Amino acid sequence: MTAIQNKTSTQAKSPARLAAGGPDPDRFDWAEAWYPVHYVKDLNKTKPTRFTLLGQDVVIWWEPSSQAWRVLADQCPHRLAPLSEGRINEAGLLECPYHGWAFAGSGACEQIPQQSQDGEAHLSNRACIDSLPTKICQDLLFVYPGKPENAALVDIPTIEALEAEPEGWVMLNTFRDLPYDALTLLENVLDASHIPYTHHKTVSKRENAAPMQMDLVASGKQGFQGIWPEGPRKGELGTQHTTFVAPALMYHDLTSKQFGRTLTVVYATPIRKGECRVFARFPFKFASKLPGFFIGLTPRWYSHVNNNRVLEDDQIFLHIQERLLEKRGDRPYAQTCYLPTQADRYVVAFRKWVSEFAADPFPGQPLPPEWSTEALMDRYHSHTKHCSSCLSALRRIQQIRQAALIISAIIWSLLPLTALIFGTLSLSTTALLAATPLAAGALWLWLGNLEKKFYQGDATPPRNLPS
Repeated sequence: MTAIQNKTSTQAKSPARLAAGGPDPDRFDWAEAWYPVHYVKDLNKTKPTRFTLLGQDVVIWWEPSSQAWRVLADQCPHRLAPLSEGRINEAGLLECPYHGWAFAGSGACEQIPQQSQDGEAHLSNRACIDSLPTKICQDLLFVYPGKPENAALVDIPTIEALEAEPEGWVMLNTFRDLPYDALTLLENVLDASHIPYTHHKTVSKRENAAPMQMDLVASGKQGFQGIWPEGPRKGELGTQHTTFVAPALMYHDLTSKQFGRTLTVVYATPIRKGECRVFARFPFKFASKLPGFFIGLTPRWYSHVNNNRVLEDDQIFLHIQERLLEKRGDRPYAQTCYLPTQADRYVVAFRKWVSEFAADPFPGQPLPPEWSTEALMDRYHSHTKHCSSCLSALRRIQQIRQAALIISAIIWSLLPLTALIFGTLSLSTTALLAATPLAAGALWLWLGNLEKKFYQGDATPPRNLPS
């Protein structure tokens, strides 16, 4: 057989690739795509984790027998109890907390404790649970919520630059559950013109604002590409390229002489109507090794505290903006919003994609009632408790605070006894005994302020603070 015949034979056996979004040329089906649901390092192999993807509750867990992360529908077929409240038992199965039914990663029921030894109820299809395809790529766990047979044929949306040039990158990562739709998040991060104003004093300055001339390079059902020839900071940094990979990935790509290559990557994973999880990734390939060295020294939790501050810059008004748009009904976006400048080019292109391909992940569903400011600024439930780095840091801070309080109390209580035993103390000894509890108290107060940053953000953004 010739080489050409060999190649033809291989192609005949290989199934054809499928584009994300399903086969309908006029509709993008959000179920037929891969989504990141967790950084792998934040998952715990000893217990199940709950998540909601496109309105479907799922449970993520580590199956020892297959040495793989598994994702099942989060309800036991017996009495619909959430399996995420159960445990991974001694046999390495996911055990329901209600009656102990146990399941394998395939979704098959392996054990019903209440049936007799010769019983076969566990073999029924009604005892099985839907299992969703999973794959780990670039340190993220991806899940496919559509038809399982399509999963292997649809490409996982990865950061292409990291695949093409895997060496030399320095990466910063964060994530958070946001109180607005994946569509709102994508529209926001595609819009580079809001950064100088919304993120003034966090990542930019108002004086960096200027006219912006954007151009679309290509567009279609699978997304679009754009170019901003002048780029940020009035042309100081160079040309910026933008890519939207339908339905939930976008990135800006900028190469400058001062800093090297910088990517701003955002995945918008839809949770339910009015909520999404953002995975923000910042790969850097610096011209100098020094910035990468300092980034390497920065604790992950400290970066996350600062990243939360940036996300909160626009969290409140985007949540409200969604509800104002909803009140306008089905009017075309371009009629609802006035978009007269080239700075809105990517927003227009994105809304056109949503309209042309019926790409609303929750068509016809209303938004939930408006949240309170306190709920919008919550950090613990939207990030901290899901993040291994931040949760560990929070526990350490609480332990150190408690120790500082105990030390301060012990020294203060021993001062009279020390004076009684030793009589008159030297000035240096007295100063040391007095300073120690004061220092412990100061540490307690400082750590208390730091501790609050893991629980709640500040509703007043830096841009609105007095100069």
